[in-house]
Amino acid sequence: MEQSLSYVLVTPYTVAKSRTGGVLSRLLSRISLELVGAQMVAMDQHIAGAFASIIKNRKKVEGFKISDLLSDYIQQSMGPSLGVRHRSLLLLFRGENPCEQLATVVGSFQKETGSVETVIGESIRDTYADLIFTDESQEKIRYFEPAVITAQTQGEADETLALFMPWLAKESNIVINRPPEYYADVQRTLVIIKPDNWKYASSRPGMIIDMFSRSGLRIVGIKVLKMSVSQALQFYGPTKEGLKAKLAPIYGMQARELLEHEFNVHLDVQMQDMLTTSFGDKYSEEQFERIVEFMAGLKPSDCKAEDLEKPGLVKCMVLVYEGKDAVQKIRTILGATDPNKAAAGTIRREFGSNIRVNAAHASDSPENAIREMGVLKAQENTCCTLLAEYFDSKATASRR
Repeated sequence: MEQSLSYVLVTPYTVAKSRTGGVLSRLLSRISLELVGAQMVAMDQHIAGAFASIIKNRKKVEGFKISDLLSDYIQQSMGPSLGVRHRSLLLLFRGENPCEQLATVVGSFQKETGSVETVIGESIRDTYADLIFTDESQEKIRYFEPAVITAQTQGEADETLALFMPWLAKESNIVINRPPEYYADVQRTLVIIKPDNWKYASSRPGMIIDMFSRSGLRIVGIKVLKMSVSQALQFYGPTKEGLKAKLAPIYGMQARELLEHEFNVHLDVQMQDMLTTSFGDKYSEEQFERIVEFMAGLKPSDCKAEDLEKPGLVKCMVLVYEGKDAVQKIRTILGATDPNKAAAGTIRREFGSNIRVNAAHASDSPENAIREMGVLKAQENTCCTLLAEYFDSKATASRR
């Protein structure tokens, strides 16, 4: 079957209310598609108007004049208001029949009900969207919030993504949409939702984002990344000597104890020092390689020089959070590096397995956040490139 692309666009209201994690959890756990791209965007009036036009001219007719409602909503709420562009989250999914799968999870709109007990929460829109009429005639709308928008057909998806592609090429991956005085005492910090959360379809990445939402911080940047070996080496390089200094003496002591037990001999402190600088250093180097392998899917020693810069074999998600005391707020929610020592209710206690496989990373200082964002190119996003490759492949297939 053909592998196609489609999208889910999380509305500014849903993003602002920190419902992003809940939406992502529903999507990732209930579809067989792969999340291949994510970007926080802020539409200008032109792109909002063009997108609204595509939605308004949908070929499939829906009840309650949904296409008209969505089109009006996009222009009024997704474009700028009072000179401010609003954050939306674009998610790109690839697989077989993506529009059909996404539409099922997104769901339709519940009209206002007479009893709260008749309300359900099965789909995303069941849970987060509202369509409220002024009276029983169901002709005049009092309140409408779609929560998310997705395409009904592959043709509509392709038309929308073709519209977004050149616009995304000009957009920074980090949204700056507040007045200059807001940024005077604001920090940015980087978070990585690590590869252990992406091994199989699950709600874990969304649940982690949902836990981070307790911070009250804004997500201003997001991307799906396959970290290269080179990036992993740069990212974790500053920890290498510290890791060796911490672990080598431990492994040297353990090696001494094992040898004494195995051969029933006493080894003095000098021998332990020799084991530390030989076996301990070697084993610490191996642990560093395993960290790189965990994040990139390849050990540096197994990677050819020409492949160092290529995308790795495993996926993670990079997020940039913004707000006052962002670094400390995020690290408090994340918890200690060792999940067994992390406080109850923290992300690493809930989802971590060990010191290396511990669910997520967060910058430990504003300075490190800047360095890490530079290594992972947080200002750049691959969504535009992904779309270009998709349309190139479709054009090639049509010529055959």
